[in-house]
Amino acid sequence: MSFLILGLALFLGAHSVRIYAGHWREAQIAHLGETRWKGVYSLISAVGLGLIIWGYGMARVNSPVLWPTPPWTRHLAALVTLPVFILLVAAYLPGSHIKAAVGHPMVAGVKLWAVAHLLANGNLSDAALFGAFLIWAVLDFITARRRDRLAGRTYPVLGWSRDAMVIVIGLVAWVLFAFYGHAWLIGVRPFGG
Repeated sequence: MSFLILGLALFLGAHSVRIYAGHWREAQIAHLGETRWKGVYSLISAVGLGLIIWGYGMARVNSPVLWPTPPWTRHLAALVTLPVFILLVAAYLPGSHIKAAVGHPMVAGVKLWAVAHLLANGNLSDAALFGAFLIWAVLDFITARRRDRLAGRTYPVLGWSRDAMVIVIGLVAWVLFAFYGHAWLIGVRPFGG
């Protein structure tokens, strides 16, 4: 469990610098240059992610159960992740009403992803992993929306066709991942036996 916790601290810590130390971050970018700052940030994030994956794999083997998760919760979690994929696409395909309304769809998607996985996984290692991401996403979303309001930032809309693209791409990605990718990468079939 210690590697999981260390990985979460590194990964989410690096992703929290803008939340809690925005001025320090700007000073570091000015001092190091944007390219070097992104290199350090990426390295810390990659090490953290690697430790999360490794630590979670080890921790979940003998992790104590905190709450029961009936088999149907896997199906519910899989359905809850459908909007996650749409939100992720909206984050990278600008111009949708979804992006304009949510502002930070990737972070909103992380919140839903974490909630969905907490519904279907009741072990201590699951609570640590998905709970940490949920707390981070809630705090990041609040901070990012506040930053947008203070800056008067809005996100342009390019028309409903952009929303249709976001939804179709998100739906196709969700189907592929829910029915094939999740089992291949994670070893669990959300809709399988």
